[in-house]
Amino acid sequence: MIREANKNDLDEILQLYLYLHETSIPQDSKQLRDTWDNIINDTSHHIIVCESDGKIVASCVCVIIPNLTRGVRPYAFVENVVTHEDYRNKGYATDCLNYAKQIAEDKHCYKMMLLTGSKEESTLNFYRNAGYNSTDKTAFIQWIDM
Repeated sequence: MIREANKNDLDEILQLYLYLHETSIPQDSKQLRDTWDNIINDTSHHIIVCESDGKIVASCVCVIIPNLTRGVRPYAFVENVVTHEDYRNKGYATDCLNYAKQIAEDKHCYKMMLLTGSKEESTLNFYRNAGYNSTDKTAFIQWIDM
């Protein structure tokens, strides 16, 4: 089942993010809870989850960004695409991306973008098969020290 996350999903999502790039779950804190409340209450921020057997096994984030160009149409940014390692190659992440695309279409976005740090050909092919390309734009990232 594909759906948007609800307030009760935080712990499962944080567990799933261990398969992304996290090495630990953030300590429960006011900052964590406030951030989660901001995300859940932001109508432009969509955390999409896929459940199998009542467990969240895949997810992605889709943020709709207002824009003054392209006929004042927004664009969508997809991030944190992840699948639990025991549930990979079953189409769950693809289902999440398709749900994100439907949100972007419903919001009249003119494009969707995502970044991946992976150099694995299988991961890059996964995104290509989902309809993304790596030829139209060049991404630059500047990391901010903490």
